[in-house]
Amino acid sequence: MAEKKIGNQTVKFENGPYIIGSAAIAGEKESEGPLKEWFDIKLDDDMFGEDTWEKAESKMLKEVMLLALQKSGKQKESIDIVLSGDLLNQIMSSSFMARDLKLPFLGLYGACSTMTESLLLGSMLTEGGFAHNIIVGASSHFCTAERQFRMPIEHGNQKPPSSQWTATAAGAMVVSETVMDLSKVGIAKSNGSSCGKCQNIKVDCGTIGKVIDAGIKDVNQMGSAMAPAAVDTILNHLQDTGRNLDYYDIVLTGDLGYIGKAIAKDLLVDAGIDKQVVDSRYDDCGAMLFYREEQKVQGGASGCGCSASVFSGHVISRMRAGELRRALILSTGALLSTISPMQGESIPGIAHAVVLETCDK
Repeated sequence: MAEKKIGNQTVKFENGPYIIGSAAIAGEKESEGPLKEWFDIKLDDDMFGEDTWEKAESKMLKEVMLLALQKSGKQKESIDIVLSGDLLNQIMSSSFMARDLKLPFLGLYGACSTMTESLLLGSMLTEGGFAHNIIVGASSHFCTAERQFRMPIEHGNQKPPSSQWTATAAGAMVVSETVMDLSKVGIAKSNGSSCGKCQNIKVDCGTIGKVIDAGIKDVNQMGSAMAPAAVDTILNHLQDTGRNLDYYDIVLTGDLGYIGKAIAKDLLVDAGIDKQVVDSRYDDCGAMLFYREEQKVQGGASGCGCSASVFSGHVISRMRAGELRRALILSTGALLSTISPMQGESIPGIAHAVVLETCDK
C-alpha cells in the first residue's frame, strides 16, 4: 500500500513536515560572492582553526547543525536522527560530526545530491511517524575535494575553463512534525527591511531521481554530466504532480554551474516548457554562488555544500520573509569515484527534488 506515492517517482506529504530551523556556513571565497548576506557563519580562514582541511570541513558541518538546532528552539535531546553526507571517503566529515554530536546517525552518499536526498528521507521518516525531529545536512570543502578527486592544491595545477570550483560550505535544516514558533524568529528581506509576519515552511512533496548517464567521461565536465539527470527529475516531477513549471516561484538545481545550467535550460525548452517560464523561474546554485569573472571560478560552483548552503540560507530566508511561496529545489550529483574515470567509466548523474511551500500555520 503506497497511498502517499503519486505518479512514478514522487511522494506526497499530508502532515507537514515542517522546516523549523536552518543554517548555512560558507568559506572565505564564498563569503565574498553574491549570496554573502544569506550565510549565518562566514569564515575568514578556510582552515576554521583546525590543522587539516578535513577536520575543518567536519567542524563546519557540526557547527551548522548545532546552529540550525539552536534556531529551531529544540533541545539536542529532542533530535531523533541526524541524516548527512559529504564527498569524502567513508563520508568522514559527516561521520566525525556525528561522533561529536552523539546522536543517532544515518550517513548518506549521493555525491552533490546529498542535501535534497537527506531532506527527502528526513521528511519521509517524519511523515511516517518514525521520528519527531530530524537534522539533515551536507558539506564540502574545496581543498578536501581537490586532494581526493583531482590534484592536491600544493601541486599548483591549472584548471581548465569547464572545471567547477568545489564550494567550501555546509547547510543544515531541522525537519519536524510540528510548526516553528514564529514569535522567536527574525528574518530580513533581501532589500534589508523586516519581513513583518514571518512564514512557516512545510515540505509538500519530493521526487526521487533516477541515475541518468549521458556518456560523459571528462571529469572536468561535471555540469554536462549532471544536467540530463536534473531535467529528467524535473520533467518526471511535473508529470507526477500535474503541475507546470510556473507553479513555482523559483526552481533551483544544485551544482550544474554555468555550462550545466545552459544545457539544462535548453533541454527544458526542448521538452516543451516555455522559454520565458524557464528564463524567469529557473536558476542553478552553482551559477549563483560566485561572481563569475571577478572570482575566477571557471565553470562555477559544485560540491555538496553548494546547494546545501544556498537552500539552507538564501532560499529558506527568502521564504520566511514572504518573498517566495513555492520553491522546487534539486541537488544534483555526479556518481563517480576516485578510480572509476581511470577505468574508462562514464559519469552517471542523479538529482532529487523537494518542494517547499509557505503555510498559514
